[in-house]
Amino acid sequence: MAVGARSGHEQPEDRPEDPTGAESSSASVTGGPGRPAGEDDDRTGASGPAAGAGDASSGSGDGDGASSGDGDAARRRGRNQRSFWKELPILVGIALVLALLIKTFLVQAFSIPSDSMQNTLQRGDRVLVDKLTPWFGSEPKRGEVVVFHDPGGWLAGEPTPEPNIAQKFLSFIGLMPSAEEKDLIKRTIAVGGDTVECKAGGPVKVNGKALDEPYIFPGNTPCDDKPFTKRTVPEGKIWVMGDHRQNSRDSRYHTGDVNQGFVPVDEVVGRAVVVAWPVNRWSTLPVPSTFDQPGINTAAALATSAAPPAMGAVGALAIVLWRRKRLTAGDTAR
Repeated sequence: MAVGARSGHEQPEDRPEDPTGAESSSASVTGGPGRPAGEDDDRTGASGPAAGAGDASSGSGDGDGASSGDGDAARRRGRNQRSFWKELPILVGIALVLALLIKTFLVQAFSIPSDSMQNTLQRGDRVLVDKLTPWFGSEPKRGEVVVFHDPGGWLAGEPTPEPNIAQKFLSFIGLMPSAEEKDLIKRTIAVGGDTVECKAGGPVKVNGKALDEPYIFPGNTPCDDKPFTKRTVPEGKIWVMGDHRQNSRDSRYHTGDVNQGFVPVDEVVGRAVVVAWPVNRWSTLPVPSTFDQPGINTAAALATSAAPPAMGAVGALAIVLWRRKRLTAGDTAR
């Protein structure tokens, strides 16, 4: 017992080294020899905040991604807006070119400035004129309402309105009727090869056939204000009259000009096919049935029936001449 007590107080007890390193481990934890506890705590604390920083970084990354996405969308919207404004002049240019082509080759609007075509057309009506068919060789036909350039002083002395720059531009591209062009609108009564006449108190006759003209302005006569004797329409020309006969300076009044009252087909702009404005006046402009009556095409029929015999005679004459030439050549060779 005493030995044990002495041994415990006088000398430290010899202990074998712990092969597992528990001593150093204990020192590390308590801050003894090895690594101080503070360092371990600092490192662990650093890793904690570092992890937190990682989380924060991750959250910041999401925020940056959203911000970046918003920025990309804004940039795309900006590019789209810039693209629209860049493309707008091109689209306007294409539209103007198309309008000009339509006006030049297809359809053109004209405004009715007078009462000469009442009641078929009223002053202020807008009509659409077919300009396509003339490009394919089509010529005006009897009964059609046509627009044509002044063939020789018909509008001399008539006042012409002075449009502004905008009106001139819109007229040029066909989006507005022209106010400067010297154009007229009348009904075609007779065409090349026809005979036409009208005596006072009588109807207009084409190729000897009296016309029934329900389109004449109520109260008017066919030609009592300006009757005319029979005349033959030259090829390539037409004879025109207004539906408001007593208020129309048409072919009857210009027989003394260079064209003798006839209108050259080359001066015809096209056929008026539709009253487009105002809306409550919308209507088509068909050919009246009186121009389809039997016998009115007599002149054309005679020309057609005479064509085959004439061509046959020309062919026979060519064959005879050819045979005579061969016989003459043969006699010369002998």
